Amino acid sequence: MLTRRTFGKLALAGLPIASALAKIDSKIDGVQLGTQSYSFRDLSFNDALKAMVADGLGDCELFAPHIEGGHTDKSPMAGFRRGMSADERKAAQEDLRKWRLSVSLDYFKDIRKQFDAAGVNLYAYNYSFNDSFTDDEIERGFEFAKALDVGILTASTTLPVAKRVAPFAEKHKIIVAMHGHSDLKDPNQFAKPESFAAAMEMSKHYKINLDIGHFTAANYDAVDYITKNHKNIVLLHLKDRKKDEGPNTPWGEGDTPIKQVLLLLKETKWPLPAFIEYEYKGTGTSPEEVKKCFDYCKQVLG
Repeated sequence: MLTRRTFGKLALAGLPIASALAKIDSKIDGVQLGTQSYSFRDLSFNDALKAMVADGLGDCELFAPHIEGGHTDKSPMAGFRRGMSADERKAAQEDLRKWRLSVSLDYFKDIRKQFDAAGVNLYAYNYSFNDSFTDDEIERGFEFAKALDVGILTASTTLPVAKRVAPFAEKHKIIVAMHGHSDLKDPNQFAKPESFAAAMEMSKHYKINLDIGHFTAANYDAVDYITKNHKNIVLLHLKDRKKDEGPNTPWGEGDTPIKQVLLLLKETKWPLPAFIEYEYKGTGTSPEEVKKCFDYCKQVLG
């Protein structure tokens, strides 16, 4: 039931009141579509959530910088400007570390409530562990996931760091899905199929967050890989890129088989969500460009 208090909060937040009555359904012909909030990296968390509602996207993978530091009214890029010195970056990193270790878990519970009120399902939390993380910071990531009521952390990381994180995944029994990129030169990066396989040997809670754009840029066949490994993939990222580590492009102008992947999911009915990650240089605002990507999916699946 929509109470007067909830009604007032939604009105103040600028969210459509109707969104609190039912979850936004962005499943098209059996294929669950959503977005990585990184797509709205130029917007604050508050505005990004409004954009998801406006675009009609009912599932989200939350980019940690959207809410870290408690700055839900600033864009994720506000804290790291171009031209920062090494000392400035180190100081900002230390400030973020202190915040992670001291923030109340109620903060994350409130973030979840905001998603629920907006009718958007929070599917996963993107918390990318790196070499600078202390063990306490790693541990906190799993605590954040529980407070957000998600069973999946996604991470752009490396194999050595994944080895450090594995005991925490086992302890907390939360899936960590490794996000791939296209750097084939660094053997520690998640770019090759062998890297994903090596990680999954480390923990039964390790899975795959396959970015089909990066996978294509690394000259691998996304359709074939998904067909053979769909049981270990918990999330797809949709973007278009050229092969041979080429650039991001507007959808339909690159080499990524977005259409074929969507049709594969439609045909097989695998419960594998596919999330839009807007990363090319568009001509419109981020909400406008994400909507273009969503419309592309609708056209393919319709």
